[in-house]
Amino acid sequence: MPDFGLLIFPTDYAVAPAVLARHAEELGFESLFFPEHTHIPASRKSPWPGGGDLPPEYWHSHDPFVGLTAAASVTSELKVGTGIALVTERDPILMAKQAATLDFLSGGRLLLGVGAGWNAEEMENHGTSFTDRWKILRERILAMRQIWTEEEAEFHGEFVDFDKLWAYPKPKQPSGPPVLLGASSKYVFKRIADYGDGWFPIYQDEARAQASGAVDYAEGIQRTRDAWNEAGRDGEPDFSIFGVGPDKVAVERCIELGFNRVIFGLPSADAATVLPMVEQYAALANEFNRG
Repeated sequence: MPDFGLLIFPTDYAVAPAVLARHAEELGFESLFFPEHTHIPASRKSPWPGGGDLPPEYWHSHDPFVGLTAAASVTSELKVGTGIALVTERDPILMAKQAATLDFLSGGRLLLGVGAGWNAEEMENHGTSFTDRWKILRERILAMRQIWTEEEAEFHGEFVDFDKLWAYPKPKQPSGPPVLLGASSKYVFKRIADYGDGWFPIYQDEARAQASGAVDYAEGIQRTRDAWNEAGRDGEPDFSIFGVGPDKVAVERCIELGFNRVIFGLPSADAATVLPMVEQYAALANEFNRG
């Protein structure tokens, strides 16, 4: 059976990360994920892929690594993850340090969901060209892997360039935290095989499928496996899907498709609203765990 996780935009008006994390672990969830946006440009030129107006949690969210540290500090087994971290908006040496520190302090519990981003103006504020975002993401991930695994790391690319350096702590997980790519384009599968460890798409209900175009998850899983094998990668890729609602049929479909982690979506709301929903999701997850 798959693992079950939760995802929420942790905002200044929502349930505190530590409160949610403690409750999630007590109820048997495997993981807790936080998204990322450093800010939202007031111009609002880039349309939201979800369709309609952009919800306010996108510009009210905590920094994910700070929020996840709070979550990890009050739990002992709950995995903590970014869902997703915008690598195109982060310095790779600094991000490697942040991820390694969180993985080290949590005892190897970090899952690193990553993406290139959709908001062109947001990433341009960080010096990243929208057209170069995937090239930049690739180099930064590869550079971080060098820092995580090498005593004297160095990297020389088009967008990332540094001579030998020392950087500790190293992550508790030997190769660093698993890198899960949050995208669904036709290019993502070879990207996973090249520098990732798994596929991390968002779950589509009917409204989202109409807004952004339907994703064929079965084809995506197969294409990921094909690219993985063609690249000569060992082991199995991770298949996680996030944003699933309280829908037993949807969960069954995700499991049948081959996802090994199903992540339920929570609203950015106070504890009185969110914690009962966590209990509802736990009851649903337990129906599958009993099977």
